[in-house]
Amino acid sequence: MTLLPINKPELRLGLPRSSPALPVEILSIATANPSRRYAQEDVLANAAEVFPQFARLNSLFAHTGVAYRYMCQPMSWYRERHSWEERTAAYQRSALDLMERVALEAISRAGLKLSDIDALVTNTITGLAIPSLDALLMNRLDFSPAVERLPIFGLGCGGGVAGLSRAARLAQAQPGRNVLFITVDLCSLCIRPNDASATMFVASALFGDGAAAVVLRASADGSCAPSARTGMQRPTLIASGEHLWRGTRHIMGWDVKEDGFGVVLSPELPALMRANLALVANAFLERHDLKLSDLKGYLFHPGGRKVLETAEDVLNLDRSDLAHSWAVLRDFGNMSSATALFILARAIRQNDKGLHLLAAFGPGFSAYFAALDL
Repeated sequence: MTLLPINKPELRLGLPRSSPALPVEILSIATANPSRRYAQEDVLANAAEVFPQFARLNSLFAHTGVAYRYMCQPMSWYRERHSWEERTAAYQRSALDLMERVALEAISRAGLKLSDIDALVTNTITGLAIPSLDALLMNRLDFSPAVERLPIFGLGCGGGVAGLSRAARLAQAQPGRNVLFITVDLCSLCIRPNDASATMFVASALFGDGAAAVVLRASADGSCAPSARTGMQRPTLIASGEHLWRGTRHIMGWDVKEDGFGVVLSPELPALMRANLALVANAFLERHDLKLSDLKGYLFHPGGRKVLETAEDVLNLDRSDLAHSWAVLRDFGNMSSATALFILARAIRQNDKGLHLLAAFGPGFSAYFAALDL
């Protein structure tokens, strides 16, 4: 399929300039990983045993930008075949453990109690649960039974930014109330040793497991009070938006296989981003009376090394401009939706200030943006 560049008339079509909305404060953010941490060399040794037919591609592992990964199962687990039932049981158990950790930490850091949470938004892409994960979590933790719940599924790596934006909309709709957003993905559980495709081998070189949680609140008058704990102004989400490219379903996603999700990951992705990322990012900023020169930092989801290098090229960025993205890719790999929030948490910990663009990409194929004043 030929990927056509987006032109300016299409960008304007149906995308009026956004009207001002209540800013949404980030009261706290927390991240967590499984206890098992593996060096890239260990993951390569395991992948080489499972996929010996791709020995010629082993050097790929050294060029991903990934040095370490956290994975929820012992290495031997990934050399064995597993049914949907086995994968789902492992997913629900590990996802809930991580969700509990980040929820309690984020709520505590915000100076709140579980009963203070008014809405709970959850996001995932790497497993299934019915009742949804938010309902299962409420059977573990003493949230109010009247909490509004919004489970999200299907947004892939973009789900961290998209979910944060949806949670912010809930906060804007209920000023003064506390919204908890949690995203969790266990990408390692989707490694299927019976899938002899090069795509599966590439995926095994990139993906890890993680979760993140954010507590959000919008004040009724639009003011942003300093944190009682630090006396500093809190990070604030001031705008969000997204863009879906039609005809790009083949770029990224899942195929449903007999024993789990099958990875869909096209080599056309960097070309699509090279042709369109700058136009779409600029259009998002323009809709909110912003421009690239206003930005003090860039927080981009590292789908892989090529994604970050493409962003650097088309936006004329230095390697240092995406330092947080490169560091998270190195230390954690691609954790799908959770990755962008790890990057945001790192920027906040390092006391970055000013306007930052948070961006991630996912199935659809789609780009998700959020402008934050740190």
